[in-house]
Amino acid sequence: MHKTPVDPLLAVPRHVAIIMDGNNRWAKKRLLPGVAGHKAGVDAVRAVIEVCAEAGVEVLTLFAFSSENWARPADEVGALMELFLSALRRETRRLNDNGISLRIIGDRSRFHPELQQAMRDAEAQTAGDKRFVLQVAANYGGQWDIAQAAQRLARDVQAGHLRPEEISPQLLQRCLVTGELPLPDLCIRTGGEHRISNFLLWQLAYSELYFSDLFWPDFKHDAMRKALADYATRQRRFGKTSEQVEAEARANA
Repeated sequence: MHKTPVDPLLAVPRHVAIIMDGNNRWAKKRLLPGVAGHKAGVDAVRAVIEVCAEAGVEVLTLFAFSSENWARPADEVGALMELFLSALRRETRRLNDNGISLRIIGDRSRFHPELQQAMRDAEAQTAGDKRFVLQVAANYGGQWDIAQAAQRLARDVQAGHLRPEEISPQLLQRCLVTGELPLPDLCIRTGGEHRISNFLLWQLAYSELYFSDLFWPDFKHDAMRKALADYATRQRRFGKTSEQVEAEARANA
């Protein structure tokens, strides 16, 4: 793996989530078909994984394909599915060799059976107690995630295993597809847009947001290091005052 210098004194997020935006615009700028931007984006994925793993990030979640992306031109969607399938088959061994566990979150039912099987195979091959978790959100939407969690709880109530008054934010959170993993500390969006586009709506409630004007294929090692360095300057208050946070930090030092 590419070695990236990381300052060990910087605060490091446990979980980074990224909206990988700008592939099509990157390709258009170069007079290339849109799929060329998505293919170029695979190199950015590798670079970001390397920086995050070496910095000590525990979980990286990438928004690869939203539930709204099915509305794109059929040829683009087809090319994306082929790229996803080939990337799974090509990268799984590399992930496993580098101690990375792959999880794919989202509604898989709409994908071709061959792609669904490749997802299961990749997850099985990288399963185990790994130092780094890579989550790929595919056919994922934050509203869908909350709805499926509510449906799970409703079925438990209907079956008599749960009373409505026992439903808490913590219980609902455990029913989300991200399960028991830590919530994202940092959410990055590339491509110059300033919105979260139905990504991890519940999970991002207290995340720090970082926006980059770079298109995703250009978001490589230096850009990721810059985002982590920016995160290290943030004071996360969770509703408290700066003075309270600073006093707690001194007490825990």
